[in-house]
Amino acid sequence: MYATLEMLIDGKFGKGSGTAAEPVLNPATEQSLADLPHASGHDLEAAVAGAEKGFATWKAMNAYDRCRIMRKGADLIRARLDAIATVLTLEQGKVLAEAKVEVATAADILDWYAEEGRRSYGRIVPGRVGGVRQMVLKEPVGIVAAFTPWNFPAVTPMRKIAGALGAGCSIILKASEETPGTAVEMARCLQEAGLPAGVLNLVFGVPSEVSTYLINHPKVRKISFTGSTAVGKQLTKMAAEGMKRTTMELGGHAPVIVFDDVDVEAVAKIAAGGKYRNAGQVCISPTRFFVHESKYAKFLSTFTEIASGLKLGDGLDPSTQMGPMANARRLEAMDGFVADAKAKGAKVATGGERPANQGFFYKPTVLADVPPDAKVMSDEPFGPIAPIVPFKSFEEVVERANGVAYGLAAYAFTNDEKRATAIADALQWGMVGVNSLAVSMPETPFGGIKDSGHGSEGGTEGLEAYLNVKFVSQA
Repeated sequence: MYATLEMLIDGKFGKGSGTAAEPVLNPATEQSLADLPHASGHDLEAAVAGAEKGFATWKAMNAYDRCRIMRKGADLIRARLDAIATVLTLEQGKVLAEAKVEVATAADILDWYAEEGRRSYGRIVPGRVGGVRQMVLKEPVGIVAAFTPWNFPAVTPMRKIAGALGAGCSIILKASEETPGTAVEMARCLQEAGLPAGVLNLVFGVPSEVSTYLINHPKVRKISFTGSTAVGKQLTKMAAEGMKRTTMELGGHAPVIVFDDVDVEAVAKIAAGGKYRNAGQVCISPTRFFVHESKYAKFLSTFTEIASGLKLGDGLDPSTQMGPMANARRLEAMDGFVADAKAKGAKVATGGERPANQGFFYKPTVLADVPPDAKVMSDEPFGPIAPIVPFKSFEEVVERANGVAYGLAAYAFTNDEKRATAIADALQWGMVGVNSLAVSMPETPFGGIKDSGHGSEGGTEGLEAYLNVKFVSQA
């Protein structure tokens, strides 16, 4: 059921030339699924050399031919959706239904960029004198080094792969060592679709060692990273030494504002569904709930009832509604957030503990009356913890919602059209959902501001991230 773990270097799958490896664990059982090989320095250099050759081939290919290969890759991913989703659930833990949606979305992303790559238009700028033609051209930036986390093993790597390929770049992807199988299976689909050798390379290893090697390599011209703010800042500094372009999709701490004119039970159901998706391990997960004081008690009771009724278990069990956390580190983090909130006066409405000794499970948790100085109100929990607090006025809640270092996603619920416009304008976040939690589609920009990073994936903005602009003045 699980994947054969290999790296992809210059068109060939294999274990690499090194001897280092690490086990990949099933977070529901804590049992080893397979051993993952690490790339040696020789392997990384071979990946760069392969990417250099692959870039020359891929750049020279016209966008229509690139599109056909990418679309065939998307079709192969769809054809193997059930198998890839099973791999994803085994290594990451999320319920199988969520894994299937994620793999299908990855195929959609690849499809969308296959088409959008045919539309990387330049333009003609009228000259000031006769006989001069002024052209603005778009060209692929070159070799891309991309780094992705464990929470979305299909969608996050595919955002980077598809954007790079659509623009005509080659890419070296270091996917998460905790969830490598999904990336391996998608890479197989792309290779079988006819992707030329070296256009896509997939490596694994000690994250700091691989990132240092690739970012500092003079032939790598673009860095794309999804992960924590702290690591993103480190990588940005490294990339700046070589004046390399970066896309940084970093942490979030999404506020959810519930005004007094909504059906509070309906909104609570939507909000709880979004909160406990993937056990809250989502960068755009709703994480701070501000509810108007007149609706607070009803929202809290409804939300708590939903959270306490969720069934935890192995993601492959059809009856499971929330799977485990991805690793033991997240369990320790959840315990820390809950202990801190309780010590500062918050009440645990439900959850707040681990339910079993085996597996990385944590109960869906609701914290009520959480004070502003509780850690969970300023630091991203990245787990199934929902702090819920009341507010009085529009001005107050805007200040509290914006009052963190993050700026990725924010949400608001209101039936008043003027208020909907006002709150969308007031929220200082890269993505804002009004009466909806759906802010991530292949065709729309995905990215944040402030400590949540810079640049966008998805949409035309995601393609532009991998293109250089060249101006040609021809007399």
